[in-house]
Amino acid sequence: MRATSKGRWRNGRGDAAIEREGEAMRPVLVLLLACAGLSGCGAVALPFRVTADASRVVPVVGDVVAAPLDAVGDAID
Repeated sequence: MRATSKGRWRNGRGDAAIEREGEAMRPVLVLLLACAGLSGCGAVALPFRVTADASRVVPVVGDVVAAPLDAVGDAID
């Protein structure tokens, strides 16, 4: 690597090579976003499921509190 006149470091490949690497990652990004979009609403239901699992640990009232949260998680999925 060498310093340019403006004090920035370059690896000697130039800006065009860096732009080509960014373009090569674009299909991967599109594929990941498509998979995330088509995977359902698991990401939305996750906070309800985690909260239900955490509340289930509490003695006596844990199962009572967790039941509605599990129902909401099931309804979202």
